[in-house]
Amino acid sequence: MISSEETLPAGGSLSSLSAKYLRTRTATLALCENLLPEDFVVQSMPDASPAKWHLAHVTWFFERFLLEEFAPGYRRFNDDFHYIFNSYYYSVGEMHKRADRGMLTRPPVSEVLAYRRHVDEAMQQLLSGRDEGDIRQRVILGINHEQQHQELLLTDLKHLFSLNPAKPAVNPALKIPPAADASVHDYVAGVAGIREIGAYGEGFRFDNELPRHRVLMHEYRIGSRGITNGEYLQFIRDGAYAKADLWLSDGWSKVQARGWNRPLYWNEACDAEFTLGGERELDLDAPVTHVSYYEADAFARWAGARLPAEQEWELAAASEDVCGNFVETGFWHPVASPAGGRRFFGDNWEWTASSYGPYPGFRPLPGSLGEYNGKFMCNQMVVRGGSCVTAEEHIRPSYRSFFYPDARWQFLGIRLAKDGAG
Repeated sequence: MISSEETLPAGGSLSSLSAKYLRTRTATLALCENLLPEDFVVQSMPDASPAKWHLAHVTWFFERFLLEEFAPGYRRFNDDFHYIFNSYYYSVGEMHKRADRGMLTRPPVSEVLAYRRHVDEAMQQLLSGRDEGDIRQRVILGINHEQQHQELLLTDLKHLFSLNPAKPAVNPALKIPPAADASVHDYVAGVAGIREIGAYGEGFRFDNELPRHRVLMHEYRIGSRGITNGEYLQFIRDGAYAKADLWLSDGWSKVQARGWNRPLYWNEACDAEFTLGGERELDLDAPVTHVSYYEADAFARWAGARLPAEQEWELAAASEDVCGNFVETGFWHPVASPAGGRRFFGDNWEWTASSYGPYPGFRPLPGSLGEYNGKFMCNQMVVRGGSCVTAEEHIRPSYRSFFYPDARWQFLGIRLAKDGAG
């Protein structure tokens, strides 16, 4: 999951890494500053986890994979936590059933926060000691793991709050994006021939981004921006949710079984949507979000296009700066692309047409940490680019995330592609 050391500030000392560790841990708590104690406990669906569980699980990760292995004399905060807050690391022990995490009224939030302080103090002692490569790499991995859970924390809270008929805001102080017209949508020629994809150079990367390898690219064109709410509304008004010929068989079954007729969080009139800042008027120029792979694929068929393969997406994005609407921007929702913009990063994770699987020559890490990515390489689809609740430093062109094709609660959007040079 990690293949090279993080590039640190001058000196590259563990003290620099310690500061980054504390910034990450502080950022997680800052996301929760507007929550009430009751908000931390409830689980809205099996795919989501309570906020309290996220706060404790990322702490358990540092305790189990760093303190218990590299800090002689460290004593666990609570032995029960090893079972309660493990997620899917079966090689280190059993865990509480995921779908029942919302039943954990105990430990209380106050004890989870005390647990975080206990582990943070021990981690600071560990990082004040000798600079060893194994410690450094595990800490960098833990930081990236916590950044992933920062995003999950917000998307899980959004789903939970959306079920409240009062439509409360997770953060009422979020910035309202300024009005802007979406840039003109066109198609940009991609690179053809034998190319390379995958992570390269120094810095952190997950194991599923490796090894870097060659791919044969046929001529293609890729959308200059993501599809907007207004464009998706045309798809709805054309009756697309009732046209079976637009849908994959599994997608059509989901539409029928679940009654899908618009993106998750849109109201019935399709003129407002629920956001982390509460319910707001639908911005027709902002990228559409919270759509499944099935909906993205159906939209592409309706538009006379297709979804890009992940290698097409990566090669098109590789020449662009990693900048955009990330969690630090303070909107926590997709915003309209500026005129002439070709933004590949932020706003939404974008569905690709690629199944999530190993690159040629892929090898997971040995031991328990090898459970992080490799065992999920089945029945999921690759998404690219990060979202409006992703940490900016967490994203790079080679980053591969993945979701089941019926997932909608994450910030998931659409970019189109076409065959040929145009």
